[in-house]
Amino acid sequence: MREVRRIVEGGGLMSVTLSIEELRRLGREVLVRAGAPEDVAARVTEALVRAECDGLPTHGFSRLPFYAEHVRHGRVRVDAPPLVTRPRPAVVLVDARDGFAFPAIEDGLAAAIPVAREQGCAMLGITRSHHCGVAGHHVENAAEQGLVAFMCSNTAANIAPWGGRVPSFGTNPLAFACPRQGRPPLVIDLSLSTVTRGRVMAAAKRGETIPEGWVLDAEGRPATDPGSGLKGTLTPLGGAKGAALALMVEILAAALTGSRLSFETSSMFQAEGDPLGLGQFFFLIDPSALTPGFSERVETLFSHMLAQPGVRLPGDRRHAARERALREGVTLSDAAFAAPFGGV
Repeated sequence: MREVRRIVEGGGLMSVTLSIEELRRLGREVLVRAGAPEDVAARVTEALVRAECDGLPTHGFSRLPFYAEHVRHGRVRVDAPPLVTRPRPAVVLVDARDGFAFPAIEDGLAAAIPVAREQGCAMLGITRSHHCGVAGHHVENAAEQGLVAFMCSNTAANIAPWGGRVPSFGTNPLAFACPRQGRPPLVIDLSLSTVTRGRVMAAAKRGETIPEGWVLDAEGRPATDPGSGLKGTLTPLGGAKGAALALMVEILAAALTGSRLSFETSSMFQAEGDPLGLGQFFFLIDPSALTPGFSERVETLFSHMLAQPGVRLPGDRRHAARERALREGVTLSDAAFAAPFGGV
């Protein structure tokens, strides 16, 4: 395979370094073999490649085997394009029609960004959707076109209401992006659990313990055994405050868009079952609608912050990782490489 390098790492583990184009080709091939059309495979693969480039492997090619299995088993539809409508002057609604989230969000933003410029702001709702990947990438796309952007998504239930034991909310990521003159946008991206379920699953697979505070067991007690945590719940980021934010996202992303609530869907890590039916919500703002001096004001804020030793802006590490990946390619562990690419 062209430009593939195998590197012996500590402990005898192996890894594979691929160029960006090799990642794209292999990702598309896996999804096409699973039954996805070329255009859908390309759009989904681009999102996974972008996650890998930004140093976010939990939302990169580790997701590809699950996406491919969802195509094979009909958990995600690939035969119907997203349906974009404009029910109100400042509102865009996209029915993903149980397809992948990435095409639905791309098409929705393409429709909603001009609306935000025309109206001063726009709401975008995505319904009957799938896993949305790195939330920060979607708002970054809008901020690159001069808009302040917020988004959130619900996911399969992993977090209990504060004081409860039964999962009601997903990790429910939210993201915010702010445009900057001559520089990449500021991007804030976080999920509302202390850690992702993927990290707990990885620890369980390796037979490792996890720090106390990551999970609760089925009885609502702190646990360090990842297996107990997978049978229980993830802890919300910031305790009761994080649980309240997860509730807010559930209302915005699921209830407001007419999508399935987190406890009504099932884990994306299982191959078979009904479509996920998740929802995403966006709010886009044209800052010039409020003040012509927005850019100067935010740069004054950032300068004040960065004058303090040790301070960096959110997203800076991603930009550095992205530039490095463009120069050097992306390194996947053999396990991550073999799972989706076996037989390719």
